[in-house]
Amino acid sequence: MAINRRTELANNLAEVRSTIPDSVHLIVVTKTFPLSDAQLLHELGVTEFGENRDQEGREKAPLVPGKWHFQGQLQSNKLKSICSWADVIQTIDSVRYVELVSKAAAKDLEVFIQVSLDGEVHRGGALPGDLNQIADEILATSNLNLQGLMAVAPLGEEPDSAFERLALIHQSFVAKYPNAPYLSAGMSGDYLSAISHGATHIRVGSSILGSRS
Repeated sequence: MAINRRTELANNLAEVRSTIPDSVHLIVVTKTFPLSDAQLLHELGVTEFGENRDQEGREKAPLVPGKWHFQGQLQSNKLKSICSWADVIQTIDSVRYVELVSKAAAKDLEVFIQVSLDGEVHRGGALPGDLNQIADEILATSNLNLQGLMAVAPLGEEPDSAFERLALIHQSFVAKYPNAPYLSAGMSGDYLSAISHGATHIRVGSSILGSRS
């Protein structure tokens, strides 16, 4: 007998929740999945959602209560729209985007600075040496609230070694910015490693929703 979608999501959600401490924020990433899945997840107690694309976030966020995180690469022509539905932007990676997001936001937003762990800035993420300048720029705005750092483990590298490096970057960042203590790292395949290296927020999609078509 086919298992119904609500039961499937409930089982997957329970399984993921059983592996993470209560103190860790679980952000369920609904990209490519329908609005109905996000609504079921809300009924099952999910309070934080993540989207990588403006169009999907714009469609789902107004209809599903919760805190919505934008975690895709920023594009200046989509900022006004992203700022209208997102509560959190996880991918600020330059002084330029601090200015553009602050200007586009009609409400206060929480923001994370994305740090590159492989030195490839064109793939998104600031170099560790640029974090302070970006953080200072965020603190100088009146409508952006700095939460901490975000990162993605580079493809082809063991997550443990990437997150170990991230933990050191995060440690020195928090020493300078104690009011921005959070660390968003880890996805379906590597969130346990991220948590073991200090992640406070994890962004999980396929472990809960199933594989993307």
